[in-house]
Amino acid sequence: TWFGRRFIERRLGVGDSVVVSGKVKRFGRSLTFDNPEFQRVDDQTEVLHAGRIVPVYPLTAGLTAARLRTAMREALDRAGHAYPEYLPAPIRQAEELTGIGAALEEAHYPKTFDGRDRALRRLAFDELLALQIGMVGRRRQRIREAAPGIAVDDASDAAIRASIVGSIGARLGRPVELTDDQAAAVRAIGTDLGKPTPMLRLLQGDVGSGKTAVAAYALAAAARAGYQGALFAPTDLLARQHLATVASLLDGLGIGVTLLTGSLTGEGRKRALEAIANGQAAVVVGTHALIQESVTFARLGLVVIDEQHRSGVEQRGLLEAKAGGRSPHVLLMTATPIPRTLGQLLYADLDVSDLRTPPEGRIAIRTGIRRPDDLERTWAKVAVEAATGGRTFVVVPLIEEGAGEMEGAVAAESEAVRLGALLAPLRVGLVHGRMKATERDAEMARFRDGELDVLVGTTVVEVGVDVPEATMMIVEGADRFGLAQLHQLRGRVGRGRVESFCVLVSDSDDEVAQARLRAVVELRDGFELAEKDFELRREGDVLGLAQSGLPRLRVASLQEEGHRDLAARARRHAEALLDPAGRLDAVHTALAAELEQGWLKRVAAAEPASGA
Repeated sequence: TWFGRRFIERRLGVGDSVVVSGKVKRFGRSLTFDNPEFQRVDDQTEVLHAGRIVPVYPLTAGLTAARLRTAMREALDRAGHAYPEYLPAPIRQAEELTGIGAALEEAHYPKTFDGRDRALRRLAFDELLALQIGMVGRRRQRIREAAPGIAVDDASDAAIRASIVGSIGARLGRPVELTDDQAAAVRAIGTDLGKPTPMLRLLQGDVGSGKTAVAAYALAAAARAGYQGALFAPTDLLARQHLATVASLLDGLGIGVTLLTGSLTGEGRKRALEAIANGQAAVVVGTHALIQESVTFARLGLVVIDEQHRSGVEQRGLLEAKAGGRSPHVLLMTATPIPRTLGQLLYADLDVSDLRTPPEGRIAIRTGIRRPDDLERTWAKVAVEAATGGRTFVVVPLIEEGAGEMEGAVAAESEAVRLGALLAPLRVGLVHGRMKATERDAEMARFRDGELDVLVGTTVVEVGVDVPEATMMIVEGADRFGLAQLHQLRGRVGRGRVESFCVLVSDSDDEVAQARLRAVVELRDGFELAEKDFELRREGDVLGLAQSGLPRLRVASLQEEGHRDLAARARRHAEALLDPAGRLDAVHTALAAELEQGWLKRVAAAEPASGA
């Protein structure tokens, strides 16, 4: 039986030969097909839509599955078997891979499921090989570049450490030391800076793990060696926060810290540009204003990028180019770790330092799950916190998966109005991605300075100002966020000396969603949560991976253990294929052409946000 019987009557006539396939159901004493797929055939017709393994493609309005299958069949007939083989024979033999022509045919129109699996394995390997060639090649090219050798002798090391721990201790009112992870990171950075090739190191750590202290060490080392260091922040407000923090950490060294942001104008901007140009500004903290043509550094030796996934490769390249003839050392920082499972595969082009040890004295944040109809006590707690100087973040999700900033803005505005009435006389503010950066920064500054009790917003609060008085984080629709993202949001509170709370609001009964939320409640370590996030979600949805800047792989899936092994094997082949300068040997012309012009170009050319 079919729905739309008249349509079927127009398509089929008496005596037509038809292949039909679908799910068989029992109806009374009869067996029936409900709305089955069918194809009219004759002796010359290849069956595409029924009676075989049928490809299923994503569709768009006006495009039917049958039409797309037919188009793919025509494309394969014209070019599939003629597609030139680009993978060297020794690699195909070593990995037992099918030829590219057969792989394309079997991937779309397989005769058996085993044939389909072999075809997809070949295509997945090719994607992973292209990815690894790109990363290994960039690393080899980078280590051949010249960088300023910034020697960190014992005296400088001791002086910088003393200034940093002295500043932190003065703020906390007790003696402190660098954590073991911080100490390991500064040792590695000190070694990197002394080399004649440019450092490219990623510093991963939770919000509040002490990344800025490590960055301050690197900036001070460069300054004491006669070079300038630049710290790039994604927002004006965060740049000003870094300015205050770094200036305090380096206060004992007499190193001046200069600010350059888009909001700096007039004489202030003129003085900053002059200080940067003549070298008086040893450490410069800024935003995108740092990459403007009018900015000239006297002797740039180190670039530090905060929240590296929020700055594009092109922007970082422009900043690095301001070092003149030499490549500066680069330190990247992120509070969103890539799952360790993937680190070696995705970070082939840089070194990684992890800050997993929380600073001494950090108070654990109490985390709980609530349903939307069970928030009466939560809102009462917000009022109690406000009465003692505490402040609350309320984060709303996008209305639906794939919704844009406009929908998020509408949701945030609506919730801000509702809470303004519900929580009166508390002062409720609003931030979202549709606001101008200056407006958003001003609202966050009001929250920081105590002019607001509650700040409602979308996830723009992930990268926000440090507010030690913030004691509550309420995340509405928490099941729509990834674990790493929820952990980042939770890290925006608990920065002071009092107990803080994170409330995850969800009405979802989905088992996976509930498992994810329970993981946030049970796990405190951002690295463990990144691994759990990766286990429970598709890799394209994992925050750290999505923000890495890598292209979404079309065939390979790094969540599959077999494909992770395939990626490791592809890495070894990439290392063998490339010469010391990171170039393919001249004999591999077919592979080079494919990487430059074929379907693998988007993967090979992709430069991760963590890359050079």
